[in-house]
Amino acid sequence: MRYIIICLLTFLTTGALAADSNLDILGTYDNWTAYVYKGADGKTCYMATEPIKKQGKYKIRDDVFLFVTHHPTEKSFDVVNVMAGYTYRKGSKPTLTIDKNKTVFLASHADTAWTQDSDTDTKLVAQMKKGATAVLKGTSARGTLTTDTFSMKGFSKAYHDIQKACGRE
Repeated sequence: MRYIIICLLTFLTTGALAADSNLDILGTYDNWTAYVYKGADGKTCYMATEPIKKQGKYKIRDDVFLFVTHHPTEKSFDVVNVMAGYTYRKGSKPTLTIDKNKTVFLASHADTAWTQDSDTDTKLVAQMKKGATAVLKGTSARGTLTTDTFSMKGFSKAYHDIQKACGRE
């Protein structure tokens, strides 16, 4: 499942998926956009946002995203992950803080970090629905500390769209 999401993220960030006729934008709500991708193994519904503020002493950095993904054929829902725009330092543990609730992520695939399990994802999505901002802190392979702030404005509407598109409503 996470492999499928990584492939989608790669396409999204390279622009290749934007031209794909199997991808539909369900809606854009303030800072969040909801999508559905119809692949050979079924639908994948996801939503994404970019930071409203990026901090760190870096010279070059790729795009940064925060995602929530549903993949019904895998019975996988509310998968939360981040794409940092750089390769994480080996063994680093990025954190996402919503209000005063801090969640530790596992940097498991180059520039992508995931929560530890589906229970953590479920709790995090509940926090995202209520929160105003999410702050991601991470460390690059070169030791650069970054802080990215994401707005949760529009989260609930985008989440509603992916729930509906993937039959969760």
